[in-house]
Amino acid sequence: MKAVILAAGEGTRLRPFTNSEPKPMIPIANRPILEYSIDALVKNGISDITLVVGYKKESIMSHFEDGSNWKAKIQYVDQKKRVALAGTAYALSMAKNSVKGDFLVLAGDNIISSSLIGDLLAKKGKYRIVVTESDTPSKYGVVELSGDTVRNIVEKPEHHLSNLISTGIYKLNEDIFPIIDKVMKTGKYGLTSVIQSIIPTTKVTAVRTSKVWSDVVYPWDILTMNAVALRKCASKISGKIDKGVTFKGEVSIGEGTIIRSGTHIMGPVVIGDGCEIGPSVCIYPSTSIGNNVRIGPFTVVENSVLMDDVQLSSGSYVSHSVLGEGVEINPQFCAVESEAHVRLEGEFKKVERLGVLIGEGTVIGSQVSVKSGTIIGSDCKIAHHATIDENVEDSTKVM
Repeated sequence: MKAVILAAGEGTRLRPFTNSEPKPMIPIANRPILEYSIDALVKNGISDITLVVGYKKESIMSHFEDGSNWKAKIQYVDQKKRVALAGTAYALSMAKNSVKGDFLVLAGDNIISSSLIGDLLAKKGKYRIVVTESDTPSKYGVVELSGDTVRNIVEKPEHHLSNLISTGIYKLNEDIFPIIDKVMKTGKYGLTSVIQSIIPTTKVTAVRTSKVWSDVVYPWDILTMNAVALRKCASKISGKIDKGVTFKGEVSIGEGTIIRSGTHIMGPVVIGDGCEIGPSVCIYPSTSIGNNVRIGPFTVVENSVLMDDVQLSSGSYVSHSVLGEGVEINPQFCAVESEAHVRLEGEFKKVERLGVLIGEGTVIGSQVSVKSGTIIGSDCKIAHHATIDENVEDSTKVM
């Protein structure tokens, strides 16, 4: 069987972290999100994969190439439309010449377990959809069932219908493509609309799962997804570990990394290659640190994602935060987490625990504090002693 992974999305709601990378290439536990789907497929014997790419496609194609490093055979289809009309049904239609018979469809912005794919394959039915419970069903297509048969799908309902949602993972057949074309002629471009159109005449089987499935919609979802991925973190200690360093739990440290004395790391934590951490740094659970990261003395990091080439100077405190690639932070920076109301897309989103979200290439001066829930864009310059209490747009200078 073949699989199609939809990886063309721009991820505008994930700004600033998708300014230069497509959403499927955001690092989670130091691996691009897309790797998790490819691994899950390969572990179930599905190695023939078509990636539908679009926004910043070169990043995906240069990383995965022909797929041989993942024991897969990958081909690419370019989704040329970059407008809102280019929904999931349109994206899948781009792959119609690449598949025959039955095939799987996955989203490129999900972390899934291989056992979830195994459950999907084991279930009977020409058309199948993986469904799961969600605490925030209004972000997804809500599914109503009769037994294991899908009776209705409502995309992002205004009123509460159910906590059962579509994961966007399907087993379909090539017969779906004429239906997709027909539905798109009515102005509907999502796969949920396509599935809804066949429900009256065709059995669509629901595959209920409580297995690992996590997706990313908003920037703070990176933290949730990272915590999910780190549950499978296995200890692997490389590099140089000075005397007086203590570890607790599952901790993975990459090649060429130096951990200085007095540092305490409580897993699950993943640290990449070529990093220098400490002395006397504390790193607490659910933290991922990319490659070539520098963390200065007497700094605390917890439940955060630091992407490649971040420099976090001495005496800083970073909690429940995401620091984009190449962020440079001078001493005594403070980003404390709390309940936050994040301004995004012209409205406020409530997030239970959040620190700060900082885009790539931003430089922050010494003794800067940032209000919980603040988004600082890419390539910003923040002066020493500043207090940031509202979002900062890309390429802004704060004096």
